[in-house]
Amino acid sequence: MNRHIVLAFDALLVVVFAVIGRASHDEGVLGPGGSGLLQTSWPFLVALIAGWLVTLAWRQPLAPVRTGLGVWGITVIGGMLLRAVSGQGTALAFIIVAAVTLLVLLVGWRVVVSALTRARARRVV
Repeated sequence: MNRHIVLAFDALLVVVFAVIGRASHDEGVLGPGGSGLLQTSWPFLVALIAGWLVTLAWRQPLAPVRTGLGVWGITVIGGMLLRAVSGQGTALAFIIVAAVTLLVLLVGWRVVVSALTRARARRVV
């Protein structure tokens, strides 16, 4: 799979995470003036890019452990740090929910693709 598509899919999943979070707090997905989604998602999107750079994710973009876990960890930690320095909330409950949700989103799809790829390879042999 093309690494640009994988990065775009990861970014889409981070935005989905922000949409779910905003919707669950009755803030309206876009928020006042339409900037709420951007305000919520930008720290995690910046951290996602950092995660891709640090883990060299483009080398094995579909690897659940090597790439997925590294990108996830940096996205969560970096996103929380950027939220903190920009005056956004980092309550413990939010950190836990964000960590679990992003784990499922950023690593989960890679696990599914990896399992399907292995199953398909076994059928071919």
